Parts: sequence; structure tokens; C-alpha cells
Amino acid sequence: MDQPSTEAFAIENLFSLKGKTALITGGSSGLGLIMAKGLLQNGVRVIIASRKQKKCDMALSELEQFGECSALAANVTKAEDRGRLVKAVADNFGSLSILINNAGAIWGSKLEDYPDSGFAKVIDTNLNAVFALTRDMLPLLEKAASAADPARVINIGSMDGIHVPVVQRLPTFAYSASKAALHHLTRCLAVDLASKNITVNAIAPGFFESRMTDYVFEHFKQDIEDDCPLHRVGQPQEMVGIVAYLASRAGAYTNGTVIPIDGGTSISKGHRPWMDQ
Repeated sequence: MDQPSTEAFAIENLFSLKGKTALITGGSSGLGLIMAKGLLQNGVRVIIASRKQKKCDMALSELEQFGECSALAANVTKAEDRGRLVKAVADNFGSLSILINNAGAIWGSKLEDYPDSGFAKVIDTNLNAVFALTRDMLPLLEKAASAADPARVINIGSMDGIHVPVVQRLPTFAYSASKAALHHLTRCLAVDLASKNITVNAIAPGFFESRMTDYVFEHFKQDIEDDCPLHRVGQPQEMVGIVAYLASRAGAYTNGTVIPIDGGTSISKGHRPWMDQ
């Protein structure tokens, strides 16, 4: 076997993203916006998608300073909107190196009050739409893929798909179930798409500042920190670092994984005093 040159191990080679193309759903705020900034600052051309045009426009005005970016209002649960996304990627890029399925929904309610409509909305957004968009983007992903540099699908799961969340006090049955299912869908897709030189992995974030965590941060941030072995919440660069690894040469042989980025919260079994109340 040929020995790799020392140059091949240089960080700028292992983690280079220059020249790649990416679509980020739910890219106008929260983790989606963070990932868009991180990819743009490392030479990736990016399209962000979000349901509301006003939020897309606001995000785009912030992102354009970092690199080549465009934004499209699209609801990924709707076939017509997914079709517009496929066309936008084809027209702008011709192929797709990185698909980040980040758009998500959550619903919290006591079991006896939990509505069918809320459960269906969460499953449709967090699971069904990820499957459908990945399927619809396959031809463009295949165009960008090679054995040496696979195309990448990165699904944004959650630590709540690994453990049963307790900090926020209000049950989120559909969210946890949808993220657990997304983690397994990731594994299934990874096996199926490997022959096409497309890797599929999931990131399972813990608590980061975002629109989805505003309420729990306001009311339970101390509990969140106490529940984490590192006693803090995640920082933006820590999310970007995982994405950069999975999307770069360094992560080309990583396939079918679910990577928690939660400070160890999902494996913590420490005492939770608020559960004694």
C-alpha cells in the first residue's frame, strides 16, 4: 500500500471545503444560520431555504458578507416547494455536494392534551420531509459524488432522539420520536446510498441558542447546565466544527453515524432535583 504524503495530513487539506456546494433547510435562523455562516466562511457556495420569504431575506442580508449565498422560501413538507428547491440548486450549482436537512418543528403538551395535528406536523417536518427531499436531491448529489470525495447528506437530529428529555418539563412526544426515527433513517439511507458515493450521517445537538430553545433557556437554563456534565450549553463554533468534519476529506469514510454534540447530556445519569418536585 502506498504511504500517504505528509502534506495529505495538513489541516488545510483534511478540512478544506473550498469549491463545494450546499443546501441548508431551515437555514434562516438558529443552527441553520450558524451552519450557513460556517460553510460560507470556508469557501462553500450555499443556498438556504426557510418557509418565510421575509426571514430568508433577513438571513441573506447577514450571510452575503461571508460568501456566495442565495435564499429561497420553501416548505419542505410540500412536493411543489421541494421541486422548486431542486430547480434552484440545479440552476445555481448544477450539482450538490452537501445536503443539510435541518428544518424542524416541535410541539409540547401533556399526553392527554396532545393533538393529532401537532403530532402529525412534527413527524411530517422532522422525518417525512427529510426522506422526501433527500430522495428528490439524489440526481444532483450523484453528480457531485466520487469515490474519493463523496457527496454528503447531514441530517440534524437531536440528543432527545437518544434519551428521554426532562429539563423542559413539558413532554415533546412527537419531537423525540421523530428524531429517534431520523437517526435510524440516517443509517438506512447510509447503507442504501453508499454505492452511489453518498454518505449519510446525523448530528444530534444538545442545547444551543436558537428560536426553538428561547423558552427553555429563559425558564430552565440553570437546570440545562446542571444536567450537562460540562455544565454549559453549546457554542456556535462547536456545531460548525462537526459539520466541517463530516463535509470534508477528514470525514469521507464516516458513514451511517449519529454524533451527539451535547456535552454528554444524553448519557448523563446525574441527580435531577427538579424531578423531585
